[in-house]
Amino acid sequence: MRIQRVNCILKTLLLALALCAASVGAAQQAPVKSPLLDHLVGKWVLQGTIAGRATTHDVDAEWVLDHHYVRIHEVSHEKNTKGQPQYEATIYIAWNEPTKQVAAIWLDVYGGMSTESIGLADPKENELPFIFKDDKGAVSFSNDFVYDAKADTWEWRMDNVDNGAAKPFGRVKLKRG
Repeated sequence: MRIQRVNCILKTLLLALALCAASVGAAQQAPVKSPLLDHLVGKWVLQGTIAGRATTHDVDAEWVLDHHYVRIHEVSHEKNTKGQPQYEATIYIAWNEPTKQVAAIWLDVYGGMSTESIGLADPKENELPFIFKDDKGAVSFSNDFVYDAKADTWEWRMDNVDNGAAKPFGRVKLKRG
């Protein structure tokens, strides 16, 4: 009786795994083809002002996970009291075919994970205007990635948004490094 029960459980688990594998395979998107995101890939030096302070960061961006995501690793030159980078982040940017939007998930040294960690952008020719919303659905932050094709540079315009009013938080430029 016990062996039959174990066999039944194993068969149920195998069926569940097979169904999961089939649904994952059917839902898989093709690798992303985005000339705009291709321009973001590479090594950069970010310079400008964030939170009223001059800053310099190293930024590395690369396609990862079968060309589905651009992973950005950002590390400040400035150090904290422990001698570690004052700021560090890993950002994943991906194309969402069903919504025709670009999504960014921002993971940084401040920790925590919430709806405000995820930004969405309706891409334009040379711009990714990311909007981040709080848990109530109100826009709380924006970060426009703007590509200048002639100079081969990016500008990130970051704003805190309070009751619909944007307040500058950061203005930085990325140049190939």
